[in-house]
Amino acid sequence: MGFKIDEKSIKRAGLDYWDKLDIEEHNSLERFLEKYKPEENNMFFATTKGKTKYTDIDYSKMNEVFVLYGKETKGLPEWLLEKYLNDKTIRIPMLPTLRSLNLSNSVAIITYEILRQHNFENLQEISTYFK
Repeated sequence: MGFKIDEKSIKRAGLDYWDKLDIEEHNSLERFLEKYKPEENNMFFATTKGKTKYTDIDYSKMNEVFVLYGKETKGLPEWLLEKYLNDKTIRIPMLPTLRSLNLSNSVAIITYEILRQHNFENLQEISTYFK
């Protein structure tokens, strides 16, 4: 994964919601893809080389969506992008002179677009929050 999920690391990162996640570890990307086949699931690969803007996908009719991101330094493996480049890759539009956004910003942008298309289902309204 590129980071540790032990308790000390999580506390330092401020993930006070970690206990609300359903964490599933896989020995390799290949094993993950064997279990959750991209062709059978709503799976997208976020990459600067993506053919489709992340906002051009209609996530609203999808119950479960997988978005895979690569390392900040290298991105997703080339073999994976070659296999799914035309129909499963998504990108965040960027200025041509910029390389890419950092990973956490990219995850936030795409995640909130998916949530927006689901009308922020199960998320607290601001008026409820301030009561």
